[in-house]
Formats: sequence, C-alpha cells, structure tokens
Amino acid sequence: MNNAIYLEAERLRKKHNTRDPFELLEAANVVVDFTRKFPKNGLKGFCTIINRTRYVVINARLCEEEQRVVAGHEAGHIILHMDDLKIGAFKDSDIYQAKSKKEREANFFSADFLISDDEVLDAMKACDANFFTVAHALYIPVPFFAFKLYSMVERGYSMKMPVELDSTFLAN
Repeated sequence: MNNAIYLEAERLRKKHNTRDPFELLEAANVVVDFTRKFPKNGLKGFCTIINRTRYVVINARLCEEEQRVVAGHEAGHIILHMDDLKIGAFKDSDIYQAKSKKEREANFFSADFLISDDEVLDAMKACDANFFTVAHALYIPVPFFAFKLYSMVERGYSMKMPVELDSTFLAN
C-alpha cells in the first residue's frame, strides 16, 4: 500500500518540481489559510470541501517545520481521500499518533513528498544514523521522521528503527 502512496508523492513532486507542500496545494487550487484560533497544542489543521472548493486550514501557532508537515498531511488527505472529504472534514489534533488507516496514509504521503530517500540516507551518514540528529538535520519533527523511515523499510531499505511501534501502527 505505501508503495502506491510513495509513487503518487513522487509523481506529484516531479510534476510540480517541488517538495514544498504549500506549492503543491497552490498547484492543486486548494485555498490555504492560517488561524490563531486554536491553541498551540490543540487542532493542528484540517481540510474540507465546501461548494466544490477545497480548503486547508493550519494552526498558525505551530512552528514552521510543523506547519509544513501539517500542510503535507492535509495535502495527502486531499489527494488520497477526496471522496471522504465530500462527507466531512478531516480534523487533525495529533497527526503523529495516526491511529486510523487514513491518518497513517496522509502521514506517509507527507513524509514521502517532503523528504527524499537520498536526503535521509545522506543525513544518516553525516549524523552517524542518530535518529534525533537526522530528524533535526532534515528540519522535521522527530515523531514525523518515523513515518519516512517506515516508508523506506516497507520499500526494501534496511534500517534500524529507533523504537518499536505498537503492533497496530501499520494495521489496516
């Protein structure tokens, strides 16, 4: 499953020549807005469709790194789960736990769109494969980095994971 998500993320990256999720959303004619109505530890973002217009709203209180991750995550919902958006908004308070299949898929899309495999491998060599140092070098939140590593492992890379995730993490 994640291979299809990876291929779609790469197809869109090549088509739009960017790894910037805001550029991807703009190219897809998605209206993006930032709000300070949510506390920093509250709702991170959401996406919805209203009158055939797609919207992404991002918590402006988040740091820039996290805003990029949330934008990529919401782009993942728009690209992968369009039919579900017609029913109702995806609201994300804790995108890193990703307990549902659709939340995990949106995270895998975001991770694969934002970060190339080569960037990860280069950073791992430069940082002696220290999980936290590599995440910092890639300018991504530490919990999010696990999604990129798991995507790479599922596609055949041999990686030592920093922690074991519970058995339901990749369940369908």
